[in-house]
Parts: sequence; structure tokens; C-alpha cells
Amino acid sequence: MGPEFGRSSIATISGYVQSLKKSQIKRLKQLSERRIRGNAVVDNDFARAVCALSRDLSRQIGTLVDRQGHVRYVIVGDDHRIDIPDLDRSRAVRMRGLRLIHTHIKGEELTQEDLYDLTLLRLDYITAITFDQGGVPDRIYSAHLLPGADPGYTVEEPVRPGQQSETFREDIARLEDLFEREGRSSAGGRARPRALLVGVYTPDMRRRRSPEDSMSELEELCRTAGVEVADRVVQKRAQLDPVTVVGSGKAREISIQAVQRGAELVIFDLELSAAQAKRMSQICDLKIVDRTQLILDIFARNARSRDGKLQVELAQLRYLKGRLSEKDDNMSRLTGGIGGRGPGETKLEIGRRRVHDRIARLEKELKSLRQRRELNRNRRTDRKVPIVSIVGYTNAGKSTLLNALTNSDAVAEDRLFATLDPTTRRLRFPQEREIILSDTVGFIHELPPELGRAFQATLEELTDASLLIHLMDASDELREDRAEAVQLILANMGLASIPVLRVYNKADCLTEEERRFLERRDDTLLISALKKQNLEKLVERIEERVFFLPSGVDDEQTPVQDQGVGYEPATGAGGTGDLTGIA
Repeated sequence: MGPEFGRSSIATISGYVQSLKKSQIKRLKQLSERRIRGNAVVDNDFARAVCALSRDLSRQIGTLVDRQGHVRYVIVGDDHRIDIPDLDRSRAVRMRGLRLIHTHIKGEELTQEDLYDLTLLRLDYITAITFDQGGVPDRIYSAHLLPGADPGYTVEEPVRPGQQSETFREDIARLEDLFEREGRSSAGGRARPRALLVGVYTPDMRRRRSPEDSMSELEELCRTAGVEVADRVVQKRAQLDPVTVVGSGKAREISIQAVQRGAELVIFDLELSAAQAKRMSQICDLKIVDRTQLILDIFARNARSRDGKLQVELAQLRYLKGRLSEKDDNMSRLTGGIGGRGPGETKLEIGRRRVHDRIARLEKELKSLRQRRELNRNRRTDRKVPIVSIVGYTNAGKSTLLNALTNSDAVAEDRLFATLDPTTRRLRFPQEREIILSDTVGFIHELPPELGRAFQATLEELTDASLLIHLMDASDELREDRAEAVQLILANMGLASIPVLRVYNKADCLTEEERRFLERRDDTLLISALKKQNLEKLVERIEERVFFLPSGVDDEQTPVQDQGVGYEPATGAGGTGDLTGIA
């Protein structure tokens, strides 16, 4: 059941009360002390009292009443609306345990804004009462939530005073039971949060990438983060709304749709400004997450080494730093010390200073780790051991290929960013030849700049590579689009001069027709790292590129897989340069 309140609670009077007379304030207080009797949504005496007061003030009057009939809020509006005060921000799972009873002084029925408040605030009932010129109640319009219905509520037939049903408590008990049964069936034992995905695309954004592809990738990111997708919303706009991104009307639609789908959060397929996220949270009364936060959460889950954890924390703090000013008023309370002149530091200033201090400590520690990695690279350079780095879009199979070539056991899973901390292994060839094979973190479209800067240290390993293996998922319909994204990232990193070997992975997932299509291209190499198909040819190509051997290596020169003497594991994660897109 919904929340229950004790009789000692005092009603709150809010709204446009500044210009009211003392006598009018007194009548509002008297209204707040009333109690709805019987088993109806509103009784006749209460309806007459609120209508008479509304007529005399020429304003809408609203009351929020609990299930025992006690008035908890009295709201004074203007001639066409009331503004409901902020209720408990902990969202009601089913129904809030409050009904809104208010007047309509122009004789109108329930408005879309009324139904929006009913759905978003999870009210038990919303009731609008119209009245005649004498302030006598004329019509009563009511609506209540209804689980499983579209749009999530039902509007009852209007009735005259005295004709309303006397089954309020029974109706509420029935609705609570329906909500509980629906919750059990929809949950299905899941503990994952549900999210409504929102994509907003301008013409420039659509030229770079189709909304369908971008939303599909966002859904895959949600799967990796352990979030269940409830539904998608795609909006095409000439330009983004500076306040809400989607516009105020669409924001309300998203709020209602999120409630109807049982979503606990709304995830946007772009990075929101702090003000936009705050405004959308106020409208939706839900947690708002943007693409940057989602990727940061995935990185935080997958970071295993100390280096990786430090870099993720640094990225999170950099993201948070610009949003401290958007916290609520509690951040601005004064906390000056004894004997201090003036107000002292605010909580907001203290929070900013602590974030700055922590960022400075993390940068210092990461600088030390970078120097250690640089020392290891210098040792390999002194021994003249070539470095071959595997790069590519996330979930292309880079870790699986590393394991297949070196008999390693690096983490390799069918999800985005399963490997966050890059790993190096040694691959030895006959004739005393060997290379260092490096698996880097995956790339992705429009990775947050915070992550790019935080991971700058580790991807410096790529600058020392003699060869880059650009691994692509052959079974991905967007392989060429993602290949272009990787090439752009490499160019932004200043790595365009390093030789690149393009390799199509997951060939075992292709049809024969698809395989023939790819094989017709020049210099195309199809492999399956999981099934270890055609890896010999790949190793030959690596040896040709690194050691400048002629084509056609003898069979007896098959390389030896080795993790023995001289094996130097190096784990970490990083990025470099303008890394909009590195993950």
C-alpha cells in the first residue's frame, strides 16, 4: 500500500499566497484542517468548501489528500493551473498514496497537464471540480493509474456531486494488487535496472552516422553495463534544444513513456551539459544518464589493474568537476570556521577543492606509472625487439587473437570493453627472431574526451609499434564505418605513418557469398581467432611486414609460440592526443 501519515502532520500551504489577505490565508488554513469523510474520492462538503474558496479568490485551488482523508498540501494557483510542490524525491514504485483534488474555474475537463501529473507523480487519483457562478460544485472529473494500460491511466466518466461511487478504498486495494502482480511478472527475477534510451540527432550528426546504428551501439553499451532496455525514443531536430535537448513538450512525453515502461533511468545517446541533465531530471523525476556516464561506468567495472583503476577515477573526477555547480542548494550552505572572517568556504567550494586535490594526486601517480612503462619500452628498444600492436573497434576480437597467437589467457568476452587493461606477450620466430605483441583497449565512436585524456599514458605504447594490426569484425554490417572511425582515431593520434595490416576476424560467422566478396578485395586477410583458422597466413604477413621478408615464407619457418624466457607482461590502459573515439 502507499504511504500513510499520522494525524499530527501539519498541511503545507504553497503557491501564489504573497498577495492574499489575512482572512484568505485563514480560510486556506481552515481548508487544510478538513478531512474527507466516507469512502469517496471527494465528499460533498469538501467539494463545496474548495469550490467556494476558489471562486472567491478567482484562482485554482488544489489539495493533496492522503488515503485517510487528511489534507497534506494546499496549493494556490492562478486562473488556469496550479504548480504542485516538490514531493518526496524517492520515487513511488506503484502509487504515491496521495490524491490531487483541485478546481477548474473555467469549466474545463481534465487537461493533458493533469494527466501528465497523474502519471509522473504516481498519484492515486487526480480529480478536477468545476463550479457555477455561485461557487456550487457542478461536475467532478477523475482519472487514476491503471497498470498494463496504454497510456497507463484511465479517465472515468464525469459525475455530478453526490453521484460519485463510494468504493475508493476498495479501488485502491485492487489497483495496488494489480501493480504488485504486474511487478512480479515483469521483473522475472531480474535485478537489472531498466532504462529508456533517447537519441537526438541533428542533420550534421546524421551525416556522420545513422541514428539506427548509433542507438544499436548504445543498446549494446547498456547490455555491457548490465542495464535492461525498456524502449527507445529517437528524435530528429534541426538543432539541439539548449535547455532540455529534446524540447519541453518531448521531455514530458519521455517522462510519461518512461513511467509506462517501468524505466528507472533515462539514457541519452550524447553528452549532456550539467544544466541540461539537471533540467531533464526535474521534468522526468528520474535519474538521467548520458553516453559519457554510461561508458565511464563500463570502464569502472572492467578496470582490473591499479593503472586502469586510477585512470578511470581520474576520468570520472574530470567529468564531475564541471557539474559540482549544478548540485542542489545544500551544496551552498555556509561552513565557516570559528574565528574566520566572513562566511568562509561553502560546501560547493570545499567539494571543488577536494576534487582538484584528488585529480592532482592521481595525475602525479599516473605520471610515475608512465615513467615506469617508458623504462620498460626503452629496455625493449635497446634489445631491438619489434612491437606489433593489435588495434580495432571494441569487441572485434583483439584479446581472442592475442590468446590464439601466444597461448595466453587474457580476458576475452563477447561484450564491449571486456578488456580495458592492455596486455603484452612475446611471440618468438625461428632464427632468433621475436616480437612483442600488444593488445590495446578498443576504440569506439565519440569516446568522452575525459577518458581520452585520462588514458593518454598507456596508448603511448602505440607510438613505438613497428606494425599495427587493424582487426575488424567481418560479421559486422557496420565494419567499414567502424574501420573508418578507427583510421580517423589513429590519424588524430599521429600514428598514420605506422604500417597497418588490415585483418578481418570472425570469418567463421560469414556465409560463403560474404567470404567471396571480402576475398575479392586486394590485400584482404580473413581469419577466425576463436577457431584458430588461417592464423599461419597472418603470422607470415606479420613477419613479412616486420622483418621485410619476401612473400612466400617456407613452411619450416612457422613461428614458435612462447611465453617463457624474456616474457615481460605489461598491463595498463591509456590514450593519447585528440582521442575522441578511443575506448
